[in-house]
Amino acid sequence: MKMESRQYERGGKSITVREADPADAGMLSEIRLQIDGETENLDREQGEAVIDPAGFEQLIKEDAANNKNLFLVALVDGRLAGFSRCEGTSLKRLSHQVEFGIGVLQEYWGVGIGNQLLAASIHWAEASGIRKITLKVLETNNKAITLYQKLGFEEEGLLKNDKLLSDGKYYHTVIMGRWS
Repeated sequence: MKMESRQYERGGKSITVREADPADAGMLSEIRLQIDGETENLDREQGEAVIDPAGFEQLIKEDAANNKNLFLVALVDGRLAGFSRCEGTSLKRLSHQVEFGIGVLQEYWGVGIGNQLLAASIHWAEASGIRKITLKVLETNNKAITLYQKLGFEEEGLLKNDKLLSDGKYYHTVIMGRWS
């Protein structure tokens, strides 16, 4: 176990953040597909790069065995509502850092799940000797950018015209990092 479970209350809901378990694989496959259809803030459109339950089960097992990776889930009143993942590398020149990614079901936006998943990831990284967390965020995702800044992330770069969205326009991706 890399991280202790965390529980908190918000808006009358009980929220748990814990490491992903292979038993979560089926539900992760379903909610990832749903999340991809609820927002354009992610890289994928709904139905692209689908990970089936077997794929999630394998990913969870690999992450649990790798001290540079962390796969977390968030449950609201016992129901899977979101997930996050930190992925590192064994390359020596990059071994001090991990990349963070997150997905939360739209019905649970605004109840602090993203904040809790990221805070738990930061705590894990610091305890694991990881010096840097990086992430990418769509330039229009102001709530996420504000959260990341609040938790110590700084803008490090911009990928210009990086994403083509449904309105036919290209948008920039902001690269952010947090050094500890």
